[in-house]
Amino acid sequence: MVRPLTRRLAQTYWRWSRGLTMGVRVAVLDGRYVFLVRHTYTSGWHLPGGGIERGETARQALERELMEEAGIRLDEEPRLHGVFLNEATFPGDHVLTFVGEAWTQVEVPYPSKEIAEAGFFPADGLPAGTTPGTRRRIMEIVDAAPPAAHW
Repeated sequence: MVRPLTRRLAQTYWRWSRGLTMGVRVAVLDGRYVFLVRHTYTSGWHLPGGGIERGETARQALERELMEEAGIRLDEEPRLHGVFLNEATFPGDHVLTFVGEAWTQVEVPYPSKEIAEAGFFPADGLPAGTTPGTRRRIMEIVDAAPPAAHW
């Protein structure tokens, strides 16, 4: 079992030792409801996702993270919403954000060492603590607004 502090230190080293990092996020939609997760190691509500591992495609990372965090399998190819620069925490971090509207929840996400809470929320009634970048992406997707360049 990896302790949260050890995991956080490893993530920090991994990110700072590279010039560019890439991650994925996915807005899983059910009408005007969107699936969000709250992690145990960082504050706020987020779209499910995470880092792309060496030798892994963005689609593979998206599928892995979505299953780990939400127990959801995409039934159709997700649509790319945009690529965003997210230097709030790490310089050179880019996030590929996708939209998934055809999906199956194959297992109910229970709280784990990584996920404290998860669930669907109305796009116009997101929970307190939803991160500003997450709010922006959801509003862009739901309201068909052009995406910004930064997370």
